[in-house]
Amino acid sequence: MEGDISVTSANRKSAAITGSARKIKDNAADWHNMMLRWDRLNEDGFMAVESIINMRRAQSDQLLLNNSSSPPPSSSSQHVGGASELQDKCLKLQEIVDKMAAVVTKMARLMTSQRGVEDLEAFQFGAEGRKTPLFHSWSTSKFGEISQVLLDSFRQELLLKQTILQEVAHSVTSDLCMVFLSCWLHQPFIPTQSRLRLEALLLETGHRPL
Repeated sequence: MEGDISVTSANRKSAAITGSARKIKDNAADWHNMMLRWDRLNEDGFMAVESIINMRRAQSDQLLLNNSSSPPPSSSSQHVGGASELQDKCLKLQEIVDKMAAVVTKMARLMTSQRGVEDLEAFQFGAEGRKTPLFHSWSTSKFGEISQVLLDSFRQELLLKQTILQEVAHSVTSDLCMVFLSCWLHQPFIPTQSRLRLEALLLETGHRPL
């Protein structure tokens, strides 16, 4: 996905659109920028999850070693230090997930904005809507449908991230840790179709050249 789209750049000057079209075009740019923000946070979160898993493995290995031989005198202080460092890493992951939740909240506000545009259009043009598309071919309701699908995807993915946050530091099996790491990286609730829907939205609103 390319860099941020600014609603004040050349794409604003290219067409002096107003009203519903202006709002929908601005919303499309916001969707793009928020998904970029999410992707950056996902990368940071992946590194945080990987770091937690590696530390848990090291602690498990050390515990096995201590159980198989006489522990050194300093082992107690080392364990406390390891627990403190693990807590710090978990707090870092918590911070990332909280930022992801804030992104989803902003996405929900975009959805509310889109519904407002649809309500206005229904008031102005009746239940059948406007006869001429705002941009190329989509009806006004189509933008709402796409936005709702995207919002639902990110809401589900956020729930998965929150579950991983709660469980990853307590996982004791290597296989389960790998499941958490893989789920975080591949984001099963945000499939390729979600990216394609965003690109279609950007094409329809003129942020991408046809």
